Amino acid sequence: MNRRELLVIASSVFVAGCASSASGGGGGNADPAAKRREIDAAVDAALSELYAKVPGSKEIVAKSQGVLVFPKVTTAGFVIGGTYGEGALRKKGATAGYYSIGAGSVGLLAGAQTRAMYTVFMTQEAMQKFEASKGWTAGADASVAVIGAGANARADTEIASSPVIGYVLDNNGLMANLSVDGTKVTKMKL
Repeated sequence: MNRRELLVIASSVFVAGCASSASGGGGGNADPAAKRREIDAAVDAALSELYAKVPGSKEIVAKSQGVLVFPKVTTAGFVIGGTYGEGALRKKGATAGYYSIGAGSVGLLAGAQTRAMYTVFMTQEAMQKFEASKGWTAGADASVAVIGAGANARADTEIASSPVIGYVLDNNGLMANLSVDGTKVTKMKL
């Protein structure tokens, strides 16, 4: 094997290991009811964190048709990377379904990063399109206006009138200059 093949194999093993740990790593034998409770508890905590760290976010979510919350999205890799997380769609405060998020990338990357991602559906049309999809991809199926750290975290008028709004939080708060395009959301059978 040449160096490139070894690097690709090592990167794939690293990404697979990170995805396994991000998803709980317990194989497929977990109790679905326990998994739903685990995801719901993490979503509750992630929403509380969003509301505490981002002024105006609670009001935006309250006006929405629904919010898709991924409390722990892990991106990891070494040259070849991947992103994975599990979460839930909340409509009027109740869970309406469970979803996973994933993306792949190739480039200059090394290490791992965890963050929370929120997708807020502001219009009924955007919500229906998401729920009707067999696999929804940000940027392809809908443009997501990501609210980043900076001058006005409350969201300016243009972002607030977008059909789909996104927030991405790391340990320090809102992340700046981040795109969610290319992340694919798939409904989980729980």
